[in-house]
Amino acid sequence: MMNIALGAMEYGTRIGEKESFALLDAYVDGGGEWIDTANCYAFWQDPSGHGGQSEELLGRWFASRPGVRDRVKLATKVGCEPLWPGSYPEHAEGLGAKAIDAGLEASLRRLGVDHIDLYWAHRDDRDTPLEETVAAFGKHAAAGTIGRLGLSNYALWRVERTRDLALQLGVMGPTALQLRYSYLQPRPFVRDHTHDHRFGWITDEVLDYAVQNPEQQLFAYSPLMSGAYENRPDRPIPEAFDHPGTTRRLQVLTDIATELNATRSQVVLAYLTTSTPAITPIIGISTPTYLTTTLHSTTLNLTPTHHTALDDVW
Repeated sequence: MMNIALGAMEYGTRIGEKESFALLDAYVDGGGEWIDTANCYAFWQDPSGHGGQSEELLGRWFASRPGVRDRVKLATKVGCEPLWPGSYPEHAEGLGAKAIDAGLEASLRRLGVDHIDLYWAHRDDRDTPLEETVAAFGKHAAAGTIGRLGLSNYALWRVERTRDLALQLGVMGPTALQLRYSYLQPRPFVRDHTHDHRFGWITDEVLDYAVQNPEQQLFAYSPLMSGAYENRPDRPIPEAFDHPGTTRRLQVLTDIATELNATRSQVVLAYLTTSTPAITPIIGISTPTYLTTTLHSTTLNLTPTHHTALDDVW
């Protein structure tokens, strides 16, 4: 199985059902395994102001494709669904026990499944006692409706506190972390401006943590920076990445891409999935061409020399 997850965030809203089904079919047929969504996707694109459209579409896809559920690993999230239209981020469901109970029940119903392979806490909820959150996830893991627990957009100290509480309570702890990451690196102390979550970037500390704790699988969202690697005028590199290191890193990417007859985006994906620790990129594939490009990245052979060249740029 290839180490690239399919992000289904816009399936069922911006991307229609026919197109979504075709992309899902091609992804699985091409060796794809992980499908990542959330209960709040995509509330900002639906007139209702609420999410659930992506999960509902996936549920219809599972129902129309007998046996496909057994071929994939399904990940969804809880914690960011708006309490009412227009209330996010100030008023989201959070990670209280009742919110987790209701969120999981609704996700299972929409998806038409009896368990979630990897259930994410979408973002940290500092207003809810962590003990309550850990116990709630643990209850559902013990019941078999959660295969694994993951934490998205969490500070590392909160990850460790969650793991410690899970040990104390004798329940399942997290074995996956999801944050934003790419080959290009933002300037120090401007990471808050590259995404909507304060602790949403994989830092050197997180990478070291994953090496020392190999049971913690790293997932990276927005690894291709919405197409910015391909010199698209409509997708410029964000200002936070405007520094000399970016220029040098782009040149190394260009040199390796030219040597391998690939795109810079393909080299980025190959680099992330074969680095130490290996990172699972989550790709929001919206067109067949983009899917083909993504699948091709899994066949690139980055040598140790390539990795050294990519790593040594500062």
